[in-house]
Amino acid sequence: MNVGIIGAGHIAEKAATTLAAMDDMRCLAIGSRSLEKASGFASRFGVERAYGSYAALLADPDIDLVYIAVPHSHHFPVAQDAIMAGKPCLVEKSFMMNAVEAAAILALAREKGVFVAEAMWPRYMPVRQIAREVVASGIIGEPRMLTATLAYDVSAKERVLSPALGGGALLDLGVYLLTFVRMYCDSPIEKLNTTCIMAPSGVDASEQISLVMADGTLASLQASAFCQGANEGVIAGTTGYLVFDDLINPTCLRVCRKRHIVEKTISLPEQITGFEYQFRACRDAIAAGQLEPQQMPHAETLYVMHLMDRLRTEWGVNLP
Repeated sequence: MNVGIIGAGHIAEKAATTLAAMDDMRCLAIGSRSLEKASGFASRFGVERAYGSYAALLADPDIDLVYIAVPHSHHFPVAQDAIMAGKPCLVEKSFMMNAVEAAAILALAREKGVFVAEAMWPRYMPVRQIAREVVASGIIGEPRMLTATLAYDVSAKERVLSPALGGGALLDLGVYLLTFVRMYCDSPIEKLNTTCIMAPSGVDASEQISLVMADGTLASLQASAFCQGANEGVIAGTTGYLVFDDLINPTCLRVCRKRHIVEKTISLPEQITGFEYQFRACRDAIAAGQLEPQQMPHAETLYVMHLMDRLRTEWGVNLP
């Protein structure tokens, strides 16, 4: 399968690195608003074709899947153009700036019969099924609480501070925390309490989110774009707890009892970067004639987008 990447930033580089190491997919083309930037990217990552506009890449008949890796603010127009061009697309998280945009893109994709998916990569990884099986085995008892932190000091990045570009911690980091809860707790959210610290530019710098599920499970989440966190996730049960050594891309799971005694360590499969799972899921779904991957259903994308809209409303964060 030939993949065309739109956007030439850090995430695009990670995608190109991943595809270069895969034997069943490849990055055929890179599209940027600057031909010079696209050509430099193509040279660094061994990409065959470089385009100085997004439209030129979408017009390439050999592209089977478009990976959209532009800032949040540009997800909607680029995805819209890709769908209108009949190109299946994988859109970097967060899927859109808000639920209204998300609903519109999903409706357009259904109308045109074009595959579209959110690149929420933890949902595609083997760890999801492995961790769910560990919990289902009863080794930690009945799950009662989830805790997770995700914090990186990316405050020097202009995009992160800009409301116009969809900046702030939520769309970049907080979305992973909400996804963590949704991946491992099937009960619907009943209550939400939250606190936010604003950056001078008007975006959310740091936030704390507490969720109470219908089955009584509690989730305590913290995200920040202004400090470095431990970035671990924990599912706590009545007789023990399961630790994810890295919230987004763990290398192992630790089953612990009281006093931090590790009873069992589960090593996770070796990988290229972790991105390969979402690319393969898209390939398989498209080959099967599906319009969405089962790992990341459209309904789940829309659910989390609505949840983030609600959070921003409570904080008073207004994105264009």
